[in-house]
Amino acid sequence: MADEASDEAAWLEKIRQSGIRVDREGRFVHEGAEFAHAGLTRALYRWLDRLPPPDGRYVLRLDGQRFAYLDVDDTPLVARAARIDAAGRALLALSDGSEEPLAPETLTVDDAGVLYAWVRGGKLEARLATSAAAALSDLLSDSGGHPQLRFAGRSYVLRPRSAT
Repeated sequence: MADEASDEAAWLEKIRQSGIRVDREGRFVHEGAEFAHAGLTRALYRWLDRLPPPDGRYVLRLDGQRFAYLDVDDTPLVARAARIDAAGRALLALSDGSEEPLAPETLTVDDAGVLYAWVRGGKLEARLATSAAAALSDLLSDSGGHPQLRFAGRSYVLRPRSAT
């Protein structure tokens, strides 16, 4: 009985390997080709999720039991642009077509100076493209060798990005 359950778990693990990956620019790719169908791409972005710790793998999730793994080159989403709206909020335009407020306390920076932020309620990480980082450049400064964001009357020290 235990062997049967183990075999079933191994089979399920194998069929969950989708072969789909998200490249560094936030595009879905399969067998070397970018997904071209806009409707399918929108669905894939909607299904993006992450398994809870300690697993933490990225998945395309249909529901609690049905999901498939995908590989992610850097982050599953890319902030392609940023802007400050009339209410003074910093907004990120994400590769999935959505726009959401930047949570400045989630900003991190890697060794190359690339900015990252957590989006979708802290569930997924997004890399800020050069265009998005440039839009925030007037809010960025250096304080004692530590980069920081000055925004809405507060200062946020950008922590070093850890491996996800």
